[in-house]
Amino acid sequence: MEYINLGNSGLKVSRLCLGTMNMGSSSWKPWIFNAEQSAPIIKYALDSGVNFIDLADFYSAGKGEEVVGGIIHKLVNRDEVVITTKVGYGTGGGINQTGHSRKNILSSIDQSLKRIGTDYVDIYMLHFFDVDSPVDETLAAMNEIIKSGKARYFGVSTMTVGQLAKILISCERNGFVKPINMQLQLNCAYREEEREMIPFCIDQGIGVSVFSPLARGILSGEMSSTRNTTDFFTQQMYNDAVSFEIVKSVNKVAQNKNLTMAQVAQAWVLQRPGIHSMLVGADNVDQFKTAIQALETQFNDDELYEIDRNYTPCDLINDYTSEKRISRIAREAKGCFVDVGV
Repeated sequence: MEYINLGNSGLKVSRLCLGTMNMGSSSWKPWIFNAEQSAPIIKYALDSGVNFIDLADFYSAGKGEEVVGGIIHKLVNRDEVVITTKVGYGTGGGINQTGHSRKNILSSIDQSLKRIGTDYVDIYMLHFFDVDSPVDETLAAMNEIIKSGKARYFGVSTMTVGQLAKILISCERNGFVKPINMQLQLNCAYREEEREMIPFCIDQGIGVSVFSPLARGILSGEMSSTRNTTDFFTQQMYNDAVSFEIVKSVNKVAQNKNLTMAQVAQAWVLQRPGIHSMLVGADNVDQFKTAIQALETQFNDDELYEIDRNYTPCDLINDYTSEKRISRIAREAKGCFVDVGV
């Protein structure tokens, strides 16, 4: 396993991060694994050297933190792993049980620590940018949590560059601790964060961790999975002609290299500039093995061009662009991939 300092911090994390949105309770979503199903995946990840584990209070309405936390404590000493969890979407239905108000943040951290079974999390993350809460209020609460020792660092996720800049300005103005991690979506079929967000994070010394490297599964070729047939987000984000052309290109490169589509797609993400860690939400041990193999996968110029050639600009994927994305048009193939069948 490879390790890297997360941004300009001293925190060392594995290049692969265990994604756990699929662990908790199927009463939340039909594709969620229970503790018995999740344990072998978690054990394999830890045995393979993964020390970075991603959680959120939102996952299975809190049950995800309970399930994953319980398994981790049976397998490894707490200080050997980097645990991150998120606040924002919440676990309850109350009007003050979501968002990034001081009330919800201070309440949510205590509930998350109790569910995970730990005195602290390594990174406490804002799950999105809450436009309804004053940024100074939000960051004062996050700063207080870090000063109290309930979190060692804080991070952010899924927002615009302007919103991240607003957070950094508030930190500067008030002397608050700054975020060390930006978690964002990046894959062959969605690259908008490469235009401004990732270069901005590089400039500011903020580590970048990537979720959905397989574009919610379409880049693995598994369109008939339970998740893809029940999760409307897949249709919202990747139901366009360009996305499907990119899937075909990834398949062509995979066939050319005698690899799986998933390995090609994940290797592409791991080699992008500024990417520190990639989340792996595996449904089984073999899928995690593929991600490990992706760490050593290399591409030649023709292969990279084939993966890249279909991509065209699109709307950002975030809470504000849901159901508003515009279809795209691909470029023509060239080189050894002209007239190559799928």
